[in-house]
Amino acid sequence: MILFANTDPAQAGGKGASLARLAEHGFNPPASFVIPADTFMDGKPRCGLKTAVAKALKSIGPGPYAVRSSGHAEDGVDHSHAGQFDTFLNVKAADVVDAAGKVWVSGFGETVTTYRAVKSGGDAAAPAIVVQQMIDARVSGVAFSADPVSGRRDCVVISAVAGLGDALVSGEVDGQSWLVADTVTAPDDPILSDAEVQGIAALARKAEAVFGSPQDIEWAIDADGLHILQARPITTALKALPAPDTALTIFDNSNIVESYPGMVSPLTYSFAVHVYDRVYQSFVRLLGGKEATIADNSAVFGNMLGRVDGRVYYNLVNWYRALALLPGFSLNRAHMETMMGVDTPMPAEVTDTIGPPPAKGFAKVTEYGRLAGVTARLIFETLRLPRTRRNFYARLNAALKSDLDLQTAGPTALAAEYRRIESTLLERWDAPLVNDFLCMIAFGASRNLLQKWLGDDGLLLHNDVMIGQGDIVSAEPAHRIAKMGRIVAELDIPQDQIGTHPALKDELSSYLAKFGDRCTEELKLESIPLTEDPTQLLAAIAASAGRPPAEHMAASEPDWPTIFQGKLIKARVAKWIVTWAKARVRDRENLRFERTRLFGRARQVFLSMGREFAARDLMDRPRDVFHLTVPEVMGAIEGFGLSPNLRGLIAQRQAEDEASASRVDPPERIEVRGPAILPATTTHATVDMAETGDTRSATGCSAGQVTAKACVIRDPKTESLAPGDILVARHTDPGWIAVFSNASAIVVERGSLLSHSAIVARELGIPCVVGLKGATQWVEDGDVLHVDGAIGVVRKT
Repeated sequence: MILFANTDPAQAGGKGASLARLAEHGFNPPASFVIPADTFMDGKPRCGLKTAVAKALKSIGPGPYAVRSSGHAEDGVDHSHAGQFDTFLNVKAADVVDAAGKVWVSGFGETVTTYRAVKSGGDAAAPAIVVQQMIDARVSGVAFSADPVSGRRDCVVISAVAGLGDALVSGEVDGQSWLVADTVTAPDDPILSDAEVQGIAALARKAEAVFGSPQDIEWAIDADGLHILQARPITTALKALPAPDTALTIFDNSNIVESYPGMVSPLTYSFAVHVYDRVYQSFVRLLGGKEATIADNSAVFGNMLGRVDGRVYYNLVNWYRALALLPGFSLNRAHMETMMGVDTPMPAEVTDTIGPPPAKGFAKVTEYGRLAGVTARLIFETLRLPRTRRNFYARLNAALKSDLDLQTAGPTALAAEYRRIESTLLERWDAPLVNDFLCMIAFGASRNLLQKWLGDDGLLLHNDVMIGQGDIVSAEPAHRIAKMGRIVAELDIPQDQIGTHPALKDELSSYLAKFGDRCTEELKLESIPLTEDPTQLLAAIAASAGRPPAEHMAASEPDWPTIFQGKLIKARVAKWIVTWAKARVRDRENLRFERTRLFGRARQVFLSMGREFAARDLMDRPRDVFHLTVPEVMGAIEGFGLSPNLRGLIAQRQAEDEASASRVDPPERIEVRGPAILPATTTHATVDMAETGDTRSATGCSAGQVTAKACVIRDPKTESLAPGDILVARHTDPGWIAVFSNASAIVVERGSLLSHSAIVARELGIPCVVGLKGATQWVEDGDVLHVDGAIGVVRKT
């Protein structure tokens, strides 16, 4: 009598044939053999079976053993018969034949008969029996190379339990589960390591590739590693296999997080998408982009942002496509890429496939001709910038100085107000665009020139010259807060009376009239401005009252001839370019304040629409409007909306955003293949901190040295900074000015030389270091830091 491994299910049964195929394709399952069904008669072994089994057991090695059924139709494509036959584990060698007989008899049991009647039809039949060497499993379970519940073909579902997996397979315990796709959804306190999860997923995918259909595998991990115990086709209906799609989308928020930190509402996101679309079309047009080319790439401009788990990201590939439209792109791709202001370079598959190739020969001459045209255009725009700026302010003030009473206006009038702002300003955002571009050029050129001519001393001089211009609007709140703080100190006004004291009434009213929209996260429409809740402002005034008067560094004109040791031409060139750069930085920051005013007006208009929707029972509360998109809001008023069920949309978005807010922030950079629809993920963001020890280096952007206690601020709405502390933050925005006013130095994880925190720090004359990755993890509240804002060094003392 011969016991064997055979890939023919008619002889070895489904499970036995599967194990033979696994071994044939190099999966190396635990050693096994098959006892044919005809070696038993009425559950009794035929003559010679015990001898044959003893010989076969010696060939596969020592026990204990698993004794399982391997029916003809079991583990097939159409019917699995899972759990219908008896299985015996940890069987001693002497008991294998007896256990095999019981498995044979189970083929005629009531559960199998019922299963066949319902599922497969046919008469009851005895199964073949698989005898397999047992694994001393630390952990075991099952894995599906496709999700049998949802039908998804692009993921692996893993379930695991400690020890043997029979209780999991039988349904006695639930075990732990993982969903492995582009990201991994894992349980709390997992019993598998990340490497083990990936190994099991790879094993399931390999089984699918070898057998040509999605597989349900059993596996176990012992001291020797991962083993496959069984593989069978998934019998439930699955979705169609998706067509291959390897298109790469890259999301990155290392730059935009300063404007849109944390969770961002659907209304703000959709408004920002529209703003970026209109403004950057104008930017490309300004730099010589052809109208036909801009029109052909309208989808690029309309898709420059992404919203990942409630957070806003740049869609970097489309930013690169937009840059590729600019004259000069083929002459200097690398410089164009730096304009995106991100930390990690673009991969070659993007840079090599987008835009024209490097210009050569006559094409190079042509491209230089286009650049010359752009240069002439920029010179022209530079000369007329004062007029452009005056006209922009006139349009802005006219648009925002509306006679419409938002408190009583109806929906149609409110929609018309929004459309008026949109057409008047968003379509003609010329002054900020021109100045921003010239500022980037002037700031970089002046800094590089001083470094070239004066070395590191030139960088220090550049920082010094940029301090204390006196007319940057972003610094004005700090000066006003300090002034009100002195009044509080002089009159000894109690903190709970600051908001109502007569001596502060005019100052507070004047502050709110000008800076009422300059709140924390001011570009988010859902943010609550100071006009509605001045708590932050009052707290900053109270803190300022307890601080000695600041001695801000005043601007002083350098002695350029002395600095350049009599080289008058270099001295004059340096003075001119630095002075012009200062003016562009000032105008950049001041024009950005006007963006705050625009967003503040949009916030008021949308909240008034929310009030009208709530009054008409379309939503529960006016602020629910922030859970809708701009097209949904406008469509509900103007007639192009798709669904009247605004309340249902709001409930869905609220639930999604609450779940997103409960998770940690996704990573700064995310790469997606195929459709760029990112599922909610529990992947933890990690920070790569290359430096170790008590000293870290980043970008110094405001000179000065301070040694003081550090305070890590994550939410300036609920956390405060004691006067003289060093502010340590992940990111900042203009609304943090109430915190800045009490800081002796600033250390920020994100940012650049032209970020808001850098500009305001230079204006206030306090040291500032930006781009210090992982600062809020490295520094703890109460740590004493020494900050050198000139060279960008932060040291724990």
